[in-house]
Amino acid sequence: MTISLAEWTEQLDTERRHLIKADQDIEEGSQRIRDQEDRVRDLSAGGHDADQAERLVEALKQTLTEWLRHRVLIQQRIAYLRQQVGPE
Repeated sequence: MTISLAEWTEQLDTERRHLIKADQDIEEGSQRIRDQEDRVRDLSAGGHDADQAERLVEALKQTLTEWLRHRVLIQQRIAYLRQQVGPE
């Protein structure tokens, strides 16, 4: 099965949209981590148990790491598709 230039271009456009979405998700995830770290500090400063809040920070960081890995995959796919499409 041969893929046409139009199909390669469509796939490239789709991956570019995925990259934009991934960047937005990563930024929002980073902000969630900062917000949660602030909550942990506030809880600790107030003498409250912050164990669950700290566990949430770690879970958010793990999720962010996976999102960053996914972003790399999208970038690799874009590079491949650019080779297929040729100079734009």
